[in-house]
Amino acid sequence: MSQSLKYAVFGAGSWATAIVKMLCENLDEVGWYMRSVYTKEHLLREKHNPNYLSSVEFKTEQLKLSNDINEMAAYADVLIFVIPSAFMHSELEKLTVDISKKTIVSAVKGIIPESGLLVGEHFHDIYNIPFENIAVIAGPCHAEEVALERLSYLTISCADAKKAQEIASKLSNSYIKTKISDDIIGTEYAAMLKNIYAIAAGIAHGLGYGDNFQSVLMSNAIREMKRFIKKMHKMKRNINNSAYLGDLLVTGYSTFSRNRMFGNMIGKGYTVKSAMMEMNMVAEGYYATKSAHLLNEKNNKKTRLPIINAVYAVLYEGKDPKKVFAKLVDQLD
Repeated sequence: MSQSLKYAVFGAGSWATAIVKMLCENLDEVGWYMRSVYTKEHLLREKHNPNYLSSVEFKTEQLKLSNDINEMAAYADVLIFVIPSAFMHSELEKLTVDISKKTIVSAVKGIIPESGLLVGEHFHDIYNIPFENIAVIAGPCHAEEVALERLSYLTISCADAKKAQEIASKLSNSYIKTKISDDIIGTEYAAMLKNIYAIAAGIAHGLGYGDNFQSVLMSNAIREMKRFIKKMHKMKRNINNSAYLGDLLVTGYSTFSRNRMFGNMIGKGYTVKSAMMEMNMVAEGYYATKSAHLLNEKNNKKTRLPIINAVYAVLYEGKDPKKVFAKLVDQLD
């Protein structure tokens, strides 16, 4: 990878906006694909995203904006996808440009429902992208804190360490510290699972559980995450590293966490539908819960997942959160 490579971000949510902001610190031009014509026109006119992180002002001369996914895929060498997993398949179906020689970066926190695959695996299997050309951006990092330029940390995972380092260098600046990893699959699963545990933390808060229970919940969550990831992809990893434990903690505890907010509403008595409508944002953990449950079903429920099972029972089986969490309490240690 060289200095002259072109980067493009696909998606227009808060995390996509934050990544564009980081790239603009290091690149003269950044491509940005968004579906909404209104968002594009507003950005060009007002210099900020009208819906997410509106406090971030962009120099529009640095941005190459497009509502055409193929135009942006043809333009860039490094394609960073930040489209919610539930909508990735429908967006990718629009692609007619050959992307098999591109570097694909996933900043998506979930499994693509149509294929049942992680985003990296989906690109490998469906679009013939070699794993050494696939990278993953993991936290702990909230978009809102990037907007405020508060010190944040990213882990860039790729089988090719040079590619990981190059991508990391384009995201690094005075308030973003980066490190690299070769655990592509593990960090992708961690990014997916932490949203489920954040929903659990939110439900517990909504039900009135205090800090003491929350600490036990998070302690059990990291061990549950370790069991799940080890079952799906066995390799040497330290689950206490920032990409796993750190990302879990910030998502489980932060007031910026949309998944915790979603869970909190469920705990307070909102239905799934009403909580989603009121938030007006995608809570990736909702879709991740079903994906994780189905993956464990395929493995004949071989992995003990009491927290994921509890969240699934509430969100997909319509069970009473109060009763479900009363049972969960006795399954934690």
